[in-house]
Amino acid sequence: MLNIKIVGVVGAGQMGRGIAQVAAASGFDVRLFDAVDGAAARGRQTIADGLAKLVSKGKLTEAQASETIARLHVAQTLDAFADVDVAIEAATENFGIKQAIFANLDRVCPPHALLASNTSSISITSLSAATQRPSQVIGMHFMNPVPLMKLVEVIRGLPTSEETYAAVIALAASLEKTTVTSRDIPGFIVNRILMPMVNEACFALYEGIATAEDIDRGCVLGLNHPMGPLALVDLIGLDTTLFILEVLHRELGDDKYRPCPLLRQYVAAGWLGRKTGRGFFTYA
Repeated sequence: MLNIKIVGVVGAGQMGRGIAQVAAASGFDVRLFDAVDGAAARGRQTIADGLAKLVSKGKLTEAQASETIARLHVAQTLDAFADVDVAIEAATENFGIKQAIFANLDRVCPPHALLASNTSSISITSLSAATQRPSQVIGMHFMNPVPLMKLVEVIRGLPTSEETYAAVIALAASLEKTTVTSRDIPGFIVNRILMPMVNEACFALYEGIATAEDIDRGCVLGLNHPMGPLALVDLIGLDTTLFILEVLHRELGDDKYRPCPLLRQYVAAGWLGRKTGRGFFTYA
């Protein structure tokens, strides 16, 4: 089995930062790259600030925080991935962008390297077709926030080899994550079930059934969910939620995945959730 020592992460947003942090904390040497100038450096600093808070709360030692950051390196270009054993793509949920990233990763990564995507809905088989190593392409869908959530969905594309699958299962275990395995079907397991629920919460608000506060309070107290569906959409990002629903609706052809018009309107207004300070709720 492939001995993974160096992990490359593409994308320094919330998900990419989380994956990079967990990998570095687990003892892996990490390369963090983002196409936006300065984003990877800012991502590294955000991780350092978060670790410092954990130290101040007594949940982490100074040594643990320092060792984690020391293993986390900012990559100025993808050429820094020339020695990685696995590259994990965590870019925006857009097929064209991800396809281009995979083609570039295939060009710069060593022949033995595995290429994984953190996509929440896009076909792994389609992404693998952008490479000359389709058997080494796989999905690793981490949950948000990555440092706290224990689950990783592993998605096998049609060409994904047993060796690639076994190596990624072992990698997830090294990151102290629990895995579930899905076929390469739109939405995989979690979003196939989650998206109709949060979309229905959007419809409940759209139709004036209740306020956003009461919809979420009802689900938290009535269904024992840790977070209401509308607050969860704010955390995920309304634009990401809309994109996933559009993929499910288009690829599966079932109107139960039809995105709520109110969700479309909020995205058009730029109300994307926590990352913009406003979604279904307002954030300071």
